[in-house]
Amino acid sequence: MYPFEYHLPLSQSAALAACQGDSRYLAGGQSLVQAMKLRMSASERLVDLRAVPGLDTIACDHDGLTIGAMVRHSQVAHSPLVQEHLPALAELAAGIGDPMVRSMGTLGGALANADPAACYPAAVLGLGATVHTSSRSIAGDAFFTGLYGTALEPGELITAVTFPLPLRAAYVKFKQPASRFALVGVFVAQGGDGVRVAVTGAKDCVFRVAEIEAALGRQFAAGAAKSCAVSAQGLLSDLHASAAYRAAMIPVLTARAVSAACAR
Repeated sequence: MYPFEYHLPLSQSAALAACQGDSRYLAGGQSLVQAMKLRMSASERLVDLRAVPGLDTIACDHDGLTIGAMVRHSQVAHSPLVQEHLPALAELAAGIGDPMVRSMGTLGGALANADPAACYPAAVLGLGATVHTSSRSIAGDAFFTGLYGTALEPGELITAVTFPLPLRAAYVKFKQPASRFALVGVFVAQGGDGVRVAVTGAKDCVFRVAEIEAALGRQFAAGAAKSCAVSAQGLLSDLHASAAYRAAMIPVLTARAVSAACAR
């Protein structure tokens, strides 16, 4: 690990002031710290957010379920509010990593890191969530820009995410057994504005599948999802799964998610 300065601000304004130049926010640290230990990432300054008040709350109102950026995965999984109003998100959080990762990793940290196989991006895109930052609100459709890329500006801090409440939703992933990241993960949501299908683990960035959305808009049933064919062009291919395999898995996992959503 390369040397760096460590800051522990006690307010959001102090955190913003500290994160200048070659700086990074430290949320859960489950990806950033590991990358720094391997010298795959380096920053002159880390700004630890764990003492900043107001970033660890969960609330529900007419806009939806709003979860603070520093809420841990385990808190999302076990929150009575999340389990009642958005059980698909609670189940998604319960399937992230292992108990240690879930007890340390945070919603905001996962979204800012934007790993192409992470689970939360599928929920943000699949539910049409809004990411709130220290300076603005960003629509989920515009938040993820590419491999580990987001719409965040340097020093911009995620403060919370608002998830609209769907009529029904579910998330299913086919996980890599060692890392528990998604080889392919599919979040399906049916709401007042139609059906959204978001896929993670299959491209450099989470994405929606318009063909399956249209089919499910006509008939929200597992068979409608399975009848769709997804092109392998542009999908990831690695030692775990080929692009063709991932393409074949997307309709299958979508069908499973639809079945789970209908059975809820």
